[in-house]
Amino acid sequence: MSTTQECTEERGLPYDVFSRDCPSRGTLEHVTGRWGALTLGALYEHSFRFNELRRRVDGVSEKMLSQTLHALERDGLVHRDAQPTNPPRVDYELTPLGRETARRLLALIEYLEGSMDEVLAARERYDAERTGTGRPARA
Repeated sequence: MSTTQECTEERGLPYDVFSRDCPSRGTLEHVTGRWGALTLGALYEHSFRFNELRRRVDGVSEKMLSQTLHALERDGLVHRDAQPTNPPRVDYELTPLGRETARRLLALIEYLEGSMDEVLAARERYDAERTGTGRPARA
């Protein structure tokens, strides 16, 4: 079995997300978490003000969206543009790094959306096997 250092050297990358202490792991969590993925996907469409983004990412609380935006901004994926107007106007948009990350993430999202019939059928088979009835379990 290869060590983390050996895997990193083989790939020629200075970071290894599989290593417990690697800073890339935190960024991966920010990007692939439920709200991070949806926020990046929404911002790929265009920039949004906070409440517009909150409406677009249906179900996210104000607190979670704020935390998500802060994390993505810290990672250099989102740019926060605060304009000194009255009332203040704050827009959020993707940085070039954020655009590339969102583009790749959206490819996965689109693949999953296109595969949902297979996923739902697999869930039904799984549930039927677990209940022992040969029929899907009721939710």
